[in-house]
This record gives sequence, C-alpha cells and structure tokens, in this order.
Amino acid sequence: MAQQKKQWAAIIIMIALFAMIAFVTNLCSPMAIIVKNDFGASNVLAQIGNYGNFIAYLVMGIPAGMLIAKYGYKKTALIGLIIGIIGIIVQWASGHVGKESAFLVYLIGAFISGFTMCILNCVVNPMLNLLGGGGNKGNQFIQIGGVFNSAAAVAVYIIMGALIGDAAKAHIADATPALMIALAIFIVAFIIIAFTKIEEPEQAPVDLGLIKGAMSYRHFVLGILAIFLYMGIEVGTPTYILQYLTSDQVPGGAMDASIVGLIVAVYWLMMLIGRFVGSAIAGKVSSRAMISTVSTASLILVLFGMFAPADSVVSVPGIDWANVSVIWAQVPVGIFAFILVGLCTSVMWGGIFNMAVEGLGKYTAIASGIFMTMVFGCAVMVAIQGWVADLTNYMTSYWVVVGCAVYILFYALVGSKPAKK
Repeated sequence: MAQQKKQWAAIIIMIALFAMIAFVTNLCSPMAIIVKNDFGASNVLAQIGNYGNFIAYLVMGIPAGMLIAKYGYKKTALIGLIIGIIGIIVQWASGHVGKESAFLVYLIGAFISGFTMCILNCVVNPMLNLLGGGGNKGNQFIQIGGVFNSAAAVAVYIIMGALIGDAAKAHIADATPALMIALAIFIVAFIIIAFTKIEEPEQAPVDLGLIKGAMSYRHFVLGILAIFLYMGIEVGTPTYILQYLTSDQVPGGAMDASIVGLIVAVYWLMMLIGRFVGSAIAGKVSSRAMISTVSTASLILVLFGMFAPADSVVSVPGIDWANVSVIWAQVPVGIFAFILVGLCTSVMWGGIFNMAVEGLGKYTAIASGIFMTMVFGCAVMVAIQGWVADLTNYMTSYWVVVGCAVYILFYALVGSKPAKK
C-alpha cells in the first residue's frame, strides 16, 4: 500500500510536469508583445523566445533519450528540472539588466528552458505510460496529462494578459509573477521527485545506428515532416491572433492585451475540450480518419478566417479571474474561426505519431527521440509566418498555416501508408 501511494505521488507530479511544459513553453508567445515593445523588434524578432525554446529541441532530442538510457527517468527528470530552474532565473534576470544586454539574456534563458522542456517531454510521456502499467490505463494517464497541459496553456495566456495590460507600456519585468510561479513549481517538483521511489524498467543502451534503420521507413520520414509542420499550426495560429488583436490592423484600433490574453486562452481551451473528446473516441476511430477530418476542418476554418469580413464581429467569452466572472469581447468573426482550430490541433500530435511509428518495431524508441527533435519546427514555421506578416499583414501570413494543414491532410490520406512491413 505504501509503495502504491508513492507511485500515485509520482503520477501526480508527472502530470504536474506535463502542465508545466505547457506553462513555460506558452510564456514565449505573450512575451513577444513585451519584446516588441521593449526593443522595437519586428514580428520575426519578437518571437525570439519561441526560437530559442524550440531550437533547443533540435539540439536536445536524441541526447535526452541517451540520458534516460544511462540514468533512468527519475534522475533525468531531476537533471531537467535543475536546468529549468536556471532557465527561469536567466529569463527573470533579463528584465533586471541593462537594455543593451536584456535581449541577449532573454534569448539565452529561453534556450536553456527549451532544453528542460525537451528533457521533460521525453520523461513524462513514457513515465505516465509506465506508471499506469501500459495499455489502456497508461494511455489514460497520458490523456489526463494532456488535459492538464492544455489547462496550463489557458492559464498562462490569462495571467500574462493581466500582467501585460497595455501592450505599449509592457516590459520584461512585468512578467516576473508568472516566472516566479514556474520557478516555484519546478523547485517543488524537484523536491517531490527526489524523495519519491519510482520503479523503472531496465534501460537498454541507445544505439545511434538505429537512426538509419528508422529513417529507411518512408511513412516515418514523411511523418516527422508532418509533426514539424504541425507545430506551425498549433503555435502559429494563436501566436498571431495575439499579435493581430494588439496591433493597429484591427478595425477600430488595437485591443488591450489583458482582454486579448483572455481571448487567446479560449484557443487552448478548445484544445482542452478536443483532448477530452479525442481520448473518448480514439479507441473507435482510426488515426488516419481522425487526422484526415481535423486537417480538413483546419483548412476550412483558417481559409474562412482569412477572408471573412474584418468588420463582421462576434462575441467571444473569457474569464476575468480577478473578479471571478465571465466577460464577452467582440472580435472579428475570422478570429473566432482561428480559435476553433484549437479543436483540430488537439488530436494531431498523437494521431501523427501513431501513424508514423506503425510497424517500426525495434526502431520505435529511437523514432520517438527523432520525433522530439522535430518540435523545433515551431521555431521555423513561426519565424516564416512572422516574416510574411512583416512583408504583408497578419491575415496574409496565415497562408503559412494553410500550407501546413494541406501537407498533414496529404500525410493522413497518402503518406502515412507503410511502404514496407
């Protein structure tokens, strides 16, 4: 019984880490508003936090798997948390140094935090599956972790919106409370995991020669490109909703960042709802059918959002946590369509992963590490969308998201079919 309680402590903290991954990762998008104001950065440079965070995945994906192979999940999680604590402190310090060096310090902090997010991602998914005993129970724990992941993403937009307030007066130091929340949870998580006994399976050494074997499967190679582009849909869609609504491109003028934060949080709430629904039907609907459906829906929603009349508005709900009340803000109907894309992206990661590793056998483990490196696609696709926005406008930049959705639809219908068994 005592061991069972200890295992439940480990389960709870892994779910908490799942949430913290979203909290720290999603700090980067609202921080872009601050970076833009503090340093007069362009749309491309304003996303510097996202670049640092997600490029770290490219560097750390496979090494994180090697850490697990050598030290196990518990020690690797502790290593990741120590790195995360350092990253948060560095990001906080960027708001308290000279303006000349603040930009560089913030980038370094985001890059360090990215290492942590990659390491923790490599730990929490298999650990929740392991603690659940694998099978349906293990999958259920992962889905629960995904729900808390989405909930944390909702929370960070609400908190950062309230902290930023007027975008024209925003400074990095304004984000201190959010950074301190992340720092406190990392410290508490470190203490709990350090004193929790976790039964781990015996680890086999990572053979980097397996990478070549995994890459010989065409459907896997096309799958990692799909996950690369998927990041452009998941993160690019809400990121540029935030930028658009706080800019002068909105009919009637820029909206207050605190209100916009509540609006963008609804996107992540849609992902939360989508994950609830997806976990309920995943056992009855194939990944191929699910991804085909949501990628088609994404295309329809994004195209509608781009071409809908900007002066046609709809009321969107948000929660004013300060007064514990529901608020309604009017936004262009196209923006509401973008928000609904969250329902579609909620199931894409799991579905694409499932199709890509089908039939890989002994290459599945190394394939997971390769998958994690592809998360850096967020940095690339968000940068491309920002570049298009600088050259044209925010609405035109969503052609980048359309292109990503088209490829994922192709992958679901054609590219995901294994060429060999």
